[in-house]
Amino acid sequence: MVDQKLLVKEVKKIVSRDDVKYVVGYKKGTHGFTISPAFAYSSEYVEKFIFNPLCKKNLAVYPILEEKLPLRRGDEEDTRKIGVVVKGCDARALIQIIQEKGLKREDLVIIGIPCSGVIDIRKLNSKLPNTKEYSEIIEDQDEYKITINGDVHNFAKEELLADFCTSCVAPNPLIYDVLIGEKVEPWAVQDHVGIKSLEDKKVLERWDYWEKHFQRCIRCYACREACPLCYCETCMADLLEPQWIRRSVNISENTAWNIMRAYHLAGRCVGCGECESVCPVNIPLMELNKKIEKEVKEMFSYTAGMDIEEKPLFGMFKPDDPEEFVL
Repeated sequence: MVDQKLLVKEVKKIVSRDDVKYVVGYKKGTHGFTISPAFAYSSEYVEKFIFNPLCKKNLAVYPILEEKLPLRRGDEEDTRKIGVVVKGCDARALIQIIQEKGLKREDLVIIGIPCSGVIDIRKLNSKLPNTKEYSEIIEDQDEYKITINGDVHNFAKEELLADFCTSCVAPNPLIYDVLIGEKVEPWAVQDHVGIKSLEDKKVLERWDYWEKHFQRCIRCYACREACPLCYCETCMADLLEPQWIRRSVNISENTAWNIMRAYHLAGRCVGCGECESVCPVNIPLMELNKKIEKEVKEMFSYTAGMDIEEKPLFGMFKPDDPEEFVL
């Protein structure tokens, strides 16, 4: 578990610096087990900062979205640094964004926190429905201890752990300026969990599987908004000239949207699972992402967000890349 006092102490130091604009971290939400992003522009706001196994949100999405807003007339650009609290997958997202020139490393102060896995709030809500507020959540080895109104509820970690955590390749942040807590042991990762069962299906069976899921899509674009790598100023889904995807919600347009977005993340997805977590109709979007990640790794020996000095997959050319796909 992270020492909350140490976290607050270190963030206060950072936000008090003259060259820092603000720090984004986590705070308790207003209802149930929700966790909200917290923006600290001065040291008094930092007291709200927390970190526990519910802190699943990938905060790497905020620096790039906040800093891409257009300036109001007469305003000058604020060039101070942005502080951000990151887990392993969040740090990978920042690495990928920096590789793509979306952000500059020198514009960030990164507060890294080793992560031994996060809780899937949907699993937790099914175990403790209608919970309005909790007092504390502690990870104790292979168990979560959750205190609600003085009562302690114990759950085996595997009961509540988010599925995508079991395929995490970097639980410790790969880049940071300050590290809070001791590094954790990497997972005994099973490559691309769940993909083999899909690959074993026949083509028509796979189509039936995805048709069942895509026909539920309401095109709310929550997956896009939560994804730290969906930061195009204008999304192709919003274009009218040319119009790539019609506004109607049907299986054809829904399929076009989900497949287009999955391919846009080829060689870029860092496996944080935010897209699937926020989907209101529970589409298994990470199965698509993991399938493409597997193909990219096998074809190009490339994994997104692992090396800040490496170029993006589609931003480089290697003469020995396989070309069997070329007709």
